[in-house]
Amino acid sequence: MSTDGTVHPVKTLDKAAVWELLEKHPYGRLATEAAGLVDIFPVNYVVHQNKLYFRTAQGSKLSSLVVNDQVAFEIDEVSPESVVRSVVVHGRARRLETRAEIEAAEELPLKPWAPTLKYNFVVIDVESATGREFTIGEEPERYPV
Repeated sequence: MSTDGTVHPVKTLDKAAVWELLEKHPYGRLATEAAGLVDIFPVNYVVHQNKLYFRTAQGSKLSSLVVNDQVAFEIDEVSPESVVRSVVVHGRARRLETRAEIEAAEELPLKPWAPTLKYNFVVIDVESATGREFTIGEEPERYPV
């Protein structure tokens, strides 16, 4: 509740809750922009040392990251009690290049869900991560008397 007595139904999640949700979920949506085209890709991922890791094959996802490394990443959930939580991450994505980075990434519990070969490991260096929570409910009156 605010100082004027109004109720704010949307709660901002603290940093610990944001990272707990990111670590809980195995998949999310990666948003990229290249040459004026915004795209969204579903990816499975893991969190390691406050960074997000995923694997990808050659293609438009990887190409767009080379053109513009700034990305957004989103996860969400709806509980049986109708509580909605979402997290949005902004950061920079890069393909792992060094042998040491790739070998370390291969030790992570990160396997492709689609039965395809994905030779490229990508890390998102998180610059910001924010989350929100609310309970699904009726829209309030727009013009109360």
